[in-house]
Amino acid sequence: MTDRLKGVTVIFKKDIREDDAEVLISAIQMIKGVKKVVPSINSTDDIINRARVREDIKAKLYNLIREID
Repeated sequence: MTDRLKGVTVIFKKDIREDDAEVLISAIQMIKGVKKVVPSINSTDDIINRARVREDIKAKLYNLIREID
């Protein structure tokens, strides 16, 4: 038996302006079976989390390169 989905999450490659996203939101709302589309606003927490992840990845890459030498 196949599982049933209650929804999906769409994540953009990069943050886009709210007014630029209106066309995308409208298009998604037109898809059969879509009940609601809720935009997610970028916050300072998002910026902090991205910076931390970026620094963690840089540190791991640096350590990996150091081990190779």
